[in-house]
Amino acid sequence: LQNYRSIASAGGWAPLASGPDFTIGATGPRVIALRKRLAAEDKDVATSGDRFDAPLVEAVRRAQRRYGLNPSGIVSTQTLAALNVSAGDRVRQIMANMERWRWLPQDLPRDRIQVNIAAAVLTVFDGDTPVQSMRAVTGRPGDETPMLSSTIHSIVINPPWNVPTSIATKELWPKEKANPGYFKRNGIKVIDGTRLQQQAGDQSALGRFKFDFANNYSVYLHDTPSRAKFASFSRLASHGCVRLEKPAELADLLLKGDPSWTPEMVDAAVAKGDTVRARLTKPVSVYLLYWTAFASGNGQMNFRADPYNWDGTLASKIEARTARQTIAAR
Repeated sequence: LQNYRSIASAGGWAPLASGPDFTIGATGPRVIALRKRLAAEDKDVATSGDRFDAPLVEAVRRAQRRYGLNPSGIVSTQTLAALNVSAGDRVRQIMANMERWRWLPQDLPRDRIQVNIAAAVLTVFDGDTPVQSMRAVTGRPGDETPMLSSTIHSIVINPPWNVPTSIATKELWPKEKANPGYFKRNGIKVIDGTRLQQQAGDQSALGRFKFDFANNYSVYLHDTPSRAKFASFSRLASHGCVRLEKPAELADLLLKGDPSWTPEMVDAAVAKGDTVRARLTKPVSVYLLYWTAFASGNGQMNFRADPYNWDGTLASKIEARTARQTIAAR
């Protein structure tokens, strides 16, 4: 925070102008400006020189990784937009995320699962050491994945999907009316005349695994038959639940050491197709968190977009609180 405050106090960095794509060997004022901008956050970038060379391409890739973008080395529109976020706005972003840290317990459970909603990544921790990580798909704007903490107590293998009323009304009933037989083709049953349930199986929206934890939002972690989104660098596309890239691997890790649920037994249960619940002998804490600014192991700051616009609201409240405290202290 202090580093970015210092940069902002010194005038920040100049916004980069758009223009033709940079090519290897290109020179000119835009290259000089790009080099200077990258050097503001990356000490390994040489500030001298006006050539778009291989080391500068690597610096662009490093910046793209810090911003959660495709590390192509091409200064795309998205890359330019991330580089053009002002130092002052980065300060506010860091402040908002530090405030969220204050909401957490001082000592987090040693064994825990953390989902970064904004980055759409799940990480399993043993102490401060990540032991498993995978991509996730989190809630799109308008269907936000909530911030919460809870405990995963069981895994449902071959889960049916009890369709939320809002999804049934807005999406599935219109599909059935437009294409009669849609429900049958997709294993969806009508219960009590109105309620919809999709049967377990390859077509199920929940895939083969559902990780249950108590919460007031009816969200959970689950498998999915729709795999394409995991290849994307923009993965906010769910109705609020968290879809997992490698749910079977997470299940094996959480059930490790339980003789009732060896990996072979889990595979056999999946293949059989019946819905069964595997209770964890050691329930594990789960945190759904919204980090748009966070430090990597080497102290390098990473940033993500603020898809839910939560940072600005929180930063404004922090600034208002600080102003009140300043006035009261006079």
